[in-house]
Amino acid sequence: MFDYTILILEKVSFDTLLFSKELQKAIHTLTPSDIQKLEKWFIDYSQSHTELDQFKTYFLN
Repeated sequence: MFDYTILILEKVSFDTLLFSKELQKAIHTLTPSDIQKLEKWFIDYSQSHTELDQFKTYFLN
C-alpha cells in the first residue's frame, strides 16, 4: 500500500489541491510505520518540489 501511495502522490504532485487531498487520505489510511516512511519520502521529495513545502504541517502531531 505504501508504494502505491507514493506512486499516486508523485502523479498528482502537479496539482497542490489534489496532492493535499491524497496526502491527507494517505495519512489517515496508512499504518504508523508507513506514515513515518511517508514523512521521510515527503521531506526528500519536497526538496525538489518546493511548492509542496506547505504540506509539511500535515506531519506535525
